[in-house]
Amino acid sequence: MKRKKYLWQHPSGRWYVRKAGRYYPIDALEGTSEFDALYWQILSGRAIHARRSWSPLIVELKQTEKWANFSARYRKDLEPIFLYLDEKIGSKDVSLLRPKHVYEAMDANAHRVRFANYIPVAITLLARLARRKGWRTDNPAEGIERLAVPKERQKPHYAWPDDAVQKMREEGAELPKLILEIGIGSVQRPGDWVGFTWGDYDGESLRLVQNKTGTSLKLPCTEELKLKLDAAKASLKAPPLPERPILARADGTSMSYYMLARIMREERARLGLSKYDLHALRYRGVKELAYAGCTDDEIASYSGHMSKSMIRKYAGEARQEMQAKLAHAKRERFRTKS
Repeated sequence: MKRKKYLWQHPSGRWYVRKAGRYYPIDALEGTSEFDALYWQILSGRAIHARRSWSPLIVELKQTEKWANFSARYRKDLEPIFLYLDEKIGSKDVSLLRPKHVYEAMDANAHRVRFANYIPVAITLLARLARRKGWRTDNPAEGIERLAVPKERQKPHYAWPDDAVQKMREEGAELPKLILEIGIGSVQRPGDWVGFTWGDYDGESLRLVQNKTGTSLKLPCTEELKLKLDAAKASLKAPPLPERPILARADGTSMSYYMLARIMREERARLGLSKYDLHALRYRGVKELAYAGCTDDEIASYSGHMSKSMIRKYAGEARQEMQAKLAHAKRERFRTKS
């Protein structure tokens, strides 16, 4: 059987017709009479699909440099959201979506909070592209409130205490110890640690552009981090190329976030430190800055936090501890006088 012209299949398996530079989805199974009917309707211009619909916008977004520059993990997080949107509103007119529709989609997925909260993120990316194309002038997902994780499903992050950090530094394997110092010293999210290359390290500081916020940062290294980075660099058989990842596989290729997480999970279990996870290393770094007397703004310049709420949470714990110690010292001095 001769294949129909202008057909294109998305990796998800869904079929589209390319016509005049646009992609029109075929909402039917290949090989069925309905598929054939919709195919000919699109070619003849009688299709019921909107001319400016979400499906071709999704396809176009994935062909942009912006999409290519996202981390592999971020793209992986967004892929199921785009498949969902393609299924639900793929053939709908882009200009008709309203905030209430976004809320309805999130409520329909409230049983999977993380997925639901990615819906406005994905729509925002598409809306920006639609605005550039002149398909709409606003973002229907702007200001959308995220769903809260139910308390019974919330997993607390315990900032690494001194004894846990010391145990890892003294008894941990070399790679986990390097990861520990990158986490505490850079005060960044674990997803950003695997992005550091040797070209980002100048002997004193690390540079990065945060995956989540796009914020560009230059971060002075702690003494512990500098020692570990210098030792890791010296252990290589030859001076590394600037593009070589600092956290690399044996063959020099980039380590994935999931590989990093597995390495640290196994080492924490071996050392009896499973209570303290990867994200808590970032919070440990925030607390160290607070112990040093840094303001919220100074901590934000280091951590890249867009919101001060998390800074206040973990810096607040450190400040409370310091104030309690000062109060205790005053009480003891008072007791000795009386």
